[in-house]
Amino acid sequence: MSDQLNPEVNQTFNQGMQPKNYLVESILVTIFCCLPLGIVGIVFASQVSTKYVAGDYAGAEDSSKQAKKFMMWGLIAGVVVLVSYLAIMGTTIFALAAQQ
Repeated sequence: MSDQLNPEVNQTFNQGMQPKNYLVESILVTIFCCLPLGIVGIVFASQVSTKYVAGDYAGAEDSSKQAKKFMMWGLIAGVVVLVSYLAIMGTTIFALAAQQ
């Protein structure tokens, strides 16, 4: 019998392992990099386990992808802000040193 005709086989196959939730990474991004994007990442990360246990495997996978996306964007935003800040401070210090 084809797997498409037997929903029990599809459900067992699709269940697999729980997707990574990126909760720790999202919390670290919230603390050190970018508060708004980190919080959104935490919200999506907290949905992964809940959806997985409820049997919504596609929803758990989607929440995992969303958590990863917001965590990465928060990390990138934090790095961009840090590099910009260091560039501005470095330029200012060199400008002041050149005046003396």
